[in-house]
Amino acid sequence: MNRRDFSRTLAGTAVAAALAPLARGEPAPAHADAPAHADPAGGTVSAHARALYHSALILDCNSGPPFAGHLPLPQADLDAVRGSGIDVIKFSLGGINDDFAKTVAEIAGVQKLIEVHPAYFTQVRVAADCARAKSEGKLGIIFSFESADMLQGKVESLELFRNLGVRVMQMSYNRKSPFAAGVMEPDGGGLTPLGREALREMNRLGIAVDVSHANAATTTDVLTLSRKPPVMTHAGCAAVHPHPRNKSDAQLRALADHGGVVGIFDLPYLAASPHQPTVEDYMAHLEHALRICGEDHVGVGSDVDILPMDTSEKGMAEIARNIEERRAAGLSAPEEDRPPYVVGLNTPRRIEVIADQLLRRGYPPAVVEKVVGANFARVFADIWTD
Repeated sequence: MNRRDFSRTLAGTAVAAALAPLARGEPAPAHADAPAHADPAGGTVSAHARALYHSALILDCNSGPPFAGHLPLPQADLDAVRGSGIDVIKFSLGGINDDFAKTVAEIAGVQKLIEVHPAYFTQVRVAADCARAKSEGKLGIIFSFESADMLQGKVESLELFRNLGVRVMQMSYNRKSPFAAGVMEPDGGGLTPLGREALREMNRLGIAVDVSHANAATTTDVLTLSRKPPVMTHAGCAAVHPHPRNKSDAQLRALADHGGVVGIFDLPYLAASPHQPTVEDYMAHLEHALRICGEDHVGVGSDVDILPMDTSEKGMAEIARNIEERRAAGLSAPEEDRPPYVVGLNTPRRIEVIADQLLRRGYPPAVVEKVVGANFARVFADIWTD
């Protein structure tokens, strides 16, 4: 079980039920222990932020729907999706080490989710589908991979999965693959010859190349060789907190110079252990990325599911068990010793809180709209078309 699969099991339907009034446009608690539209200082999200969040395209570039393979979904979960206000998510499929068959089965399962609940979900296959999802009041789902195991070391598998709708892929997770090396292999080299061939094919097919989990050498190789803008869909800034999953200023500048976008995540790697990151920690990374990359190259990639993390005693015990399992399997990263959420953002409307924080800090509405969704929508349009 990977971390995102695990977090989906912790997001209870009781929380979804609390969000049901939002689907009808009424105020309601976003989390069992937090008031609707709460900010980290205990106030409320401004009317300006609320209006912007309603009108702008909201795109979370690494999240997941409340789906664990059981259909149909409870109405409370469907209400939670609609009440979140999110228009599009990039959803990682195939886990971190699933093989070809398991990955195809998971893709089929999400397609079945869309078939069973067509009023709530839609697949994003072309750039125009993002705006369509918003106009239709549905959650658009971009299929993506974090692992490369399902490719079985075959470049020809890229076209098959692209035709199934997978539009964003990484060449490695934290360890090495036949294509490249991940962040837990700092001396593992960059793109292999097969990885360079795969990069050319991904460019040809219009598959976005994601270097979120890539080590420094792989990141540099992709940024140097890719004909289309690469992306870092979920990462942090090493200058704010040094960590293998956080990118250096040089990497962030190179990404921006190539037209790419970085999404800041909601993970413990934002701050040093044992501190549980807060909204202030999150904003430190987001504002640093804006200073280094510029307003056209920063977005949100929360790396948490739409439903909030269960922070009850039982939920925390399950998280601790999962952390130990990942460590024992050699899949975890340093400082993966705290629950994967940010205090103040553990709500389905977390991006609304981020929008409010940006407005409070004096960022113009046009910049906020770029960060909460327009930048990733733009770069995907650039990548997915010839």
